[in-house]
Amino acid sequence: MRYDFLVETYETERIKVLSIWSEFREEDLPVRPNARDPRGRSVREQMVHQCVSENLWFMNMLGIDVGAPPLPAKETRLEFIQRYAEDSKKRLATLRAKDEPWWEGEAKFFDVPRSRAWVMVRRIAHTAHHRGQQMAMLRMLGREVHSNYGPTADTGGLMQNHAPTIYAYDGVEALMAGELAGGMKRTLPGTGEKAVTERPDAK
Repeated sequence: MRYDFLVETYETERIKVLSIWSEFREEDLPVRPNARDPRGRSVREQMVHQCVSENLWFMNMLGIDVGAPPLPAKETRLEFIQRYAEDSKKRLATLRAKDEPWWEGEAKFFDVPRSRAWVMVRRIAHTAHHRGQQMAMLRMLGREVHSNYGPTADTGGLMQNHAPTIYAYDGVEALMAGELAGGMKRTLPGTGEKAVTERPDAK
């Protein structure tokens, strides 16, 4: 099916969201990029937005309803992880059952008609955008960051210096089991001796 790549991308994107959420600590949830500026979402508000906006997009634009409240009863780090893992798993299963005519069929993107494939591409981009903001928050908080797309400073730095890609967990099931057990992420090697950016001396 020509749109399998969208299903596969959504599958990996849900893992990436959950992996980044697992890097935060409970005390991080109320933190904003600038404590004096309410325009920047807190870590908790980013998690709320991911859960609520994805639920609305899938229901209103793609006609996929997982039959569950988008937010956990208790807004803790682990409860957000569990809620999103469960709901996104149901969405993934539904997407896998769709055929090419469904993907090519028209949906309403707010007030503009688009194909469902187009809407899905935008949803994935939306998710990646907010995940990037959360990764920046992890750095502001001084947290380590496992791989999300490739190497990070904590896995050794730059790809061209042969830094490895090290994911926190092998997948969602391993992540859920590890986080329920208190955290069992892979050990990170750190930056090493080589620069972690292409312009280490830029002022």
